Amino acid sequence: MNQIRLGKTEICVNRNGFGALPIQRIPKEEAVRLVRKAYDHGIRFFDTAYTYTDSEEKLGAALAGIRDQVFIATKTPAENSADFWKHLEESLRRLGTDYVDLYQFHNPSFCPKPGDGTGLYEAMEEAKNRGMVRHIGITNHRLSVAREAVDSGLYETLQFPFSYLAGEPDLELVERCRRQDMGFIAMKALSGGLITSARAAYAFMVPYSHVLPIWGIQRERELDEFLECDRLVPEMDQELKAVIEHDRAELAGEFCRGCGYCMPCPAGIEINNCARMSLMIRRSPSDAHLTGEAREKMKKIEDCLHCGQCSAKCPYGLDTPALLEKNYEDYREILAGKPL
Repeated sequence: MNQIRLGKTEICVNRNGFGALPIQRIPKEEAVRLVRKAYDHGIRFFDTAYTYTDSEEKLGAALAGIRDQVFIATKTPAENSADFWKHLEESLRRLGTDYVDLYQFHNPSFCPKPGDGTGLYEAMEEAKNRGMVRHIGITNHRLSVAREAVDSGLYETLQFPFSYLAGEPDLELVERCRRQDMGFIAMKALSGGLITSARAAYAFMVPYSHVLPIWGIQRERELDEFLECDRLVPEMDQELKAVIEHDRAELAGEFCRGCGYCMPCPAGIEINNCARMSLMIRRSPSDAHLTGEAREKMKKIEDCLHCGQCSAKCPYGLDTPALLEKNYEDYREILAGKPL
């Protein structure tokens, strides 16, 4: 079976990590069945977060009775020690466990360290000493924070966006983690759904022995695609190279990754989907993006206040209002008959 070692944690698991954010969107019974199928087919690493509404609860229900056979990672957005303990205790209750294998600071704007005045890292160490946390990690979308976390030596894992759309700075970060024997968890391995070839995405990851991709899985057919990749590991042949080269050319430059950190919008715009509509409507079945509901969501762009809050919160430094206008103009042209 295709295994990876997650750095100094010594966690060794199937290369298919289960990203549990999308199971928020499906009924509990369906989510439990999906997670159990993943387990039955060899997946052992499950990643969720305190802020993913009922994801932790669904994961806990699915993994009841097999807790000691899996690795559970979750995250806290806490900015102080009081919230840290509140989040950890609630996450443990939802997950139905008395410990998590990996507890991560969830996309902080800074790198928590001992003595920084927040008490966050001290709380994390105490939680580890008490056996509530087995390993300490951090997630981020900012290269500067990620690099600082790696260089600090304080963390056992880094979770960061990584796919075949990654640039040289991202590749250097992955190598930096390898040198530090730090596990690297690849989020956005499908770039928020813009990458549509599971085989190409999987084949790209194979050379990175310390990188664990956590595929965001909501549907059984999505799970089946990655299970098939694990059964018959795809080789990076000319066909897959062509897919990657095409996507890199089409998705080069500034585009919204759909991370949602710009939200909520004071004007009620669903930024994380509207700002990448031009790509989604061409890379997935277009009918789903042309419904009356979808049109109303895009029309909300007309209410943009140009307040700049979204741009200020964007970890990729995008000019979000300009991106919204560009996507809305393209969408209206499509509605008027412009071919896709």
